[in-house]
Order: sequence, then structure tokens, then C-alpha cells
Amino acid sequence: MSLQATTWQTVGPYFHIGLARLYQADVAGEDVRGQRIQVRCRVLDGDQLPIPDAVVEIWQANADGKYAHPDDSQVKPLEPGFRGYGRIPTDENGFLQFSTIKPGAVPGPDGKPQAPHLLVSLMMRGLLKRLVTRIYFPGEPLNATDPILQLVDPERRATLMLNPVPDQPGVFAWEIHMQGDNETVFFEI
Repeated sequence: MSLQATTWQTVGPYFHIGLARLYQADVAGEDVRGQRIQVRCRVLDGDQLPIPDAVVEIWQANADGKYAHPDDSQVKPLEPGFRGYGRIPTDENGFLQFSTIKPGAVPGPDGKPQAPHLLVSLMMRGLLKRLVTRIYFPGEPLNATDPILQLVDPERRATLMLNPVPDQPGVFAWEIHMQGDNETVFFEI
């Protein structure tokens, strides 16, 4: 008997067992201030095939740029109903959808404001460690000076931008590409 792990002995997918009770597709919470948006996302592998068993976590600040976390010591309002967190599984076609509000700018490492963004974690079969990325809003003036976005090669920044869905105000599309020509930028944490 061999105790060496084989390629098929990876972590998961155990998401339904341990995480299903924590699924939450309304990231901001009901009746919180801010511009309501919907994000339609698809997770694709290196062959552009859908990944049916991924889980995406979203973290964000509220409309004033404050996180619902005790480590955020900013003197800014925080509504009691604001969650700032969501966890959404993909369906059999690699799709997921969540609703939230557009976040406000948060301070960066040097105290200068970061562009409004959503923090994203991705978990799926075959990954022993979650992947981390961000979603930015197109046309934001602060995108030009955001310290994290400026670390990304300008030709690859589009992988982090939401795309407005035509004729559907407040609805955006975004694809996560695990590999390939349009591979999403992931950050080391």
C-alpha cells in the first residue's frame, strides 16, 4: 500500500459538505445604502470549459469605504444590515451570480484611496490553496492611481474589470479564466 497522494487525491470537492450552509449571494445585505449592482460571473478552465464545482467568496467595503470587520478602525458609518461578504458556488455550467452595492474607496497601504473594488477568493477541486484576485469598476477615476491595480501589467488589467451588460443598468459580467490567453490576474497573499 502506498501513502503517496496521486493526482486525483486532491482537496475536495467537499464544498457542499462544509460550506453550503454559508452560501450567501447577497453580499451587501438588504436595504443598505449604495448603488445596487448584479454581477454575473463564469469560471472557466484552461480549455475554456466551465468549472462546475468552484466556490467564489466576495469581500467588500460599504458605500462609504468601510469594511464590516473589527480591524477597520476608520471613523466612517457602518449600517447594521451591511454584510460585506458573500460565498457563491458555480452551477453545472460554471456560472454564478451575486448582488451587492458598489463599494466606496478604501485607504491603500500609503493612506491614499484605492479605487472601488471587490476582493475575490476562489476555491475549487485541485487547488490546495485559494486563489485571490480583485474586481474593479470600469471608468473609475481612481483606477489610474490604485496602488494594487498599478502592479498589474496594463495589458492584463482588463481581466480584473467588470463589463457592463448592454441595456441592463447596474448589471455586470466577469469571467475568471484559470489559464490561457485571458488568464485572470491572481495575487500572492
